[in-house]
Amino acid sequence: MNTRQSTVLVIGGGVTGLTSAVHLSQQGFSVVITETADRWGGHAAQLACMATDGCVSCGACVVHGKILQVLSHPNIQKCLNTRIEAVDKAERFIVRLNQGQKIRQIEVDAILVASGFTPYAPHAKPYGYGRFANVLTTLDLNINLRQHTVVRRPSDATAPRQIAFIQCVGSRDSSINHLWCSKICCGVSLRMARRIQHRQPDTEITFFYIDVQTFGKNFEMYYADCRKQIRMIRTIPADILETGDHRLNVSYFNPDTQSYQETLFDMVVLSTGLEPSENAGNLAVTLNINPKALNYTRNQESVAAMLPDGIFIAGAALEPMSIAESVASAESAAFNIFQYLEPSQVIL
Repeated sequence: MNTRQSTVLVIGGGVTGLTSAVHLSQQGFSVVITETADRWGGHAAQLACMATDGCVSCGACVVHGKILQVLSHPNIQKCLNTRIEAVDKAERFIVRLNQGQKIRQIEVDAILVASGFTPYAPHAKPYGYGRFANVLTTLDLNINLRQHTVVRRPSDATAPRQIAFIQCVGSRDSSINHLWCSKICCGVSLRMARRIQHRQPDTEITFFYIDVQTFGKNFEMYYADCRKQIRMIRTIPADILETGDHRLNVSYFNPDTQSYQETLFDMVVLSTGLEPSENAGNLAVTLNINPKALNYTRNQESVAAMLPDGIFIAGAALEPMSIAESVASAESAAFNIFQYLEPSQVIL
């Protein structure tokens, strides 16, 4: 297809980077994919399947298939534990890779940034995260679910009978300038809640929320079923205190009774929001691009207008996205790169 095989650098080995690498290689390009961690898959690789009686489209299984595709493809060069140290532009991009004990230089024709996101760390919130053993984040609970057939309390390995989910922890929060909705949190939490109840039918679950974002196919039907099984309270708790037996006393304003209440739970799950990758600022400097391009607070400004020719961004590096949305974004970016590198081959 190409008179000289073009090379694309994909920065990030999560579901977006893996998907784009597969599509680009299938289009005939040579691909170099880098990942700062020592494993592929990013956050998605840590997710437990949320299936109950059938698939609920949580996307947890998607990333493992993408990893296998990348690992088995001869036209994709895989670089774990690798950081982008410098990028210069001549006729092609000259990229210096830092691989710990080894520094090497490559030349590429285009760069796709798929640096993903960082989960918000809720230590500063008044919920005792990091101090109370039974206050978890949704990512912590995912790991818990992967390790055990049923949910176990970290404090004593017993199965919790009362669980609270608190939404929008680190999202839609003007006090920390996180004004965006992280979009995926409602779907993640409700699927987790139903998965727990499916395996532990006696579990009572309370869901504290601002509002519920739509997600997936048949949302209305799924949400209606959730409301039958889960106590929904449209408020965000004020704080949490731990009791002597490691239970959690949650204080909140109940909009139904118009009064403040306290309720004891065995476990609290914080639905933490997404924020740009912790390395986004440094990466923007290295690539010599506008830092706003990798910042969720850019409002409606055009990302494409901020980027020089040959650099593209996809997935949760752009904005909070679900796994399905990240896959679609990666496929779209791969097509845009194809248009850029092989305009004569594009059929409109």
